[in-house]
Amino acid sequence: MPIRTHRGRAAVYRRFWGWPLRSPKHLAISLVVVGAAATVVGLLLPEPPPSRNEAAGGGRTTSYTLPPQKSAVVPTTAKPPTISVPQGGPTPTAPDPAGVAIVEKWGEAWVNHPVGADRQQWLNGLRPLTTDEFLTELSTVDPVNAGNVITGAPAAVTSTEGSMVVRLPTDIGVLNVTVNRTPAGWRVAQYDKEG
Repeated sequence: MPIRTHRGRAAVYRRFWGWPLRSPKHLAISLVVVGAAATVVGLLLPEPPPSRNEAAGGGRTTSYTLPPQKSAVVPTTAKPPTISVPQGGPTPTAPDPAGVAIVEKWGEAWVNHPVGADRQQWLNGLRPLTTDEFLTELSTVDPVNAGNVITGAPAAVTSTEGSMVVRLPTDIGVLNVTVNRTPAGWRVAQYDKEG
C-alpha cells in the first residue's frame, strides 16, 4: 500500500478534489463554478454537422414556423360556439319482468335465515340469484341484519337493456336492488338501503 505524504502530485490532487467537501459553502461555490463552466462550454461549442441520414432527408423532421396571423376581430353580437355533448348512459327501456322476478326471489332468500341457520346456508340460498362478485361481498353480511319479511311487491325504478334498479320494501327498510343481465340471465349485483 502506498504511503500518503503531503508532497507530490497526488497530494495536490487530493487537496484539489477534497476542497469542495470541506464545508457546505465550498460545495455551493464548486457547484456554481461547474454550472457556469458547463453553460459557457455549451455556448461555445459549434452545432454538430448533420449525419448522412439527415443530409439525405431520411429520418429528419422539419419544422416550419408560420408567420404571425392578423387576429380577426369578432363582433360582439356573435354567439359563442355551441358544444355538442353526447347523451350519457345507456338508453332507458321497459322493465323486464324476468329481472323483477329475480329480485323477488332474491328478496325471499334474503329474509330466509331461520334461527340457528349458519351464514353458509343463507349464502347458498342467494348463490343462484347473485353474481359471484357480489356474493363475496355478501359473505361479510350477518344474516341477522338482513331483515325478516318482505313488506311489499318489488317495482322497477330504472331499466336499461343490461341493468335494472328494483325497489324492494322489507321490514328493515326499502332496498334498491341492482340486477344485471348476464349470460346466465338476470343476477343481483348490489343493493343500497334507502336513506
